[in-house]
Amino acid sequence: MSAGPLMLDLEGPGLSHEERDLLLRPEVGGVILFARNIISRAQISELCADIRELRAELLLAVDQEGGRVQRLREGYTRLPPMQQLGDLFRSDEEAGGQLLKDTGWLMAVEVIASGFDFSFAPVLDLDRGHCQVIADRAFGDQPELVSRAIGYFIEG
Repeated sequence: MSAGPLMLDLEGPGLSHEERDLLLRPEVGGVILFARNIISRAQISELCADIRELRAELLLAVDQEGGRVQRLREGYTRLPPMQQLGDLFRSDEEAGGQLLKDTGWLMAVEVIASGFDFSFAPVLDLDRGHCQVIADRAFGDQPELVSRAIGYFIEG
């Protein structure tokens, strides 16, 4: 069965019968997991394996940006807010660029090792100082700097 365009979330840390039925529908193409779905590293690996067993072609995602948006916590590296990395990058592009690569690599390794296909990170927003939702999740407020910083993060 091919994957459809919908990405769903789950109610809790395991698959209910209703969720199993939903994930079998051809319209579904993936699952995003949030903090309410995650208890431990072992549990999340098992949940990802259960979903893959149900439908191997489903994409599994998590929002693992670092800072206050870090769904994978217990047993995972605590990543800094991207604004901190952006601040270092602005003051020292060489050292900041290397740290961005290393952080991107580390985040990807931990996400993939847990059974996910990708993380919704990094955010491409600019911090213009008027949106608390973005704030320290953004690398900065200058488009050119942010785009270069994101390039280093993705390269990692």
